[in-house]
Amino acid sequence: MEIILKQDIKSLGEKDDIVNVKPGYGRNYLIPQGFGALATPSAKKVLAENLKQAAFKQDKIKKDAEDIAARLTDVKLSIGAKAGETGKIFGAVNTIMIADALKQQGFDVDRRRITFETEPKFVGDYVANLNLHKEVKVKVPFAVVAE
Repeated sequence: MEIILKQDIKSLGEKDDIVNVKPGYGRNYLIPQGFGALATPSAKKVLAENLKQAAFKQDKIKKDAEDIAARLTDVKLSIGAKAGETGKIFGAVNTIMIADALKQQGFDVDRRRITFETEPKFVGDYVANLNLHKEVKVKVPFAVVAE
């Protein structure tokens, strides 16, 4: 019995895979639980069209991410923070501050896509990793300066 999976199942396959299972497993577990649907010829055509459209959307998202990455190569950010005499920052420099600084430069990057190689605890130069797409990652240098 052929089943189209509607979500990832660890021992069986990933979402949108067409798998062969025993009839009882498909009829009594996968289909009633909503984990799969019967792989009829019309369902296979719909799946192929959906995968084609999803691939087109993913290509567009990846191209947009590559464009942003190309423009981000020359960007250097400066983040102001209150610091003591030893250079230790009071509070923290976080991803929201980096996202705001990027927005001021004309780049709209979600703060959840930003990580740090090392947490900024002192005044100095650091690097932020921007995960624009699962295949497109950019390192943006930024400086923490005392206000």
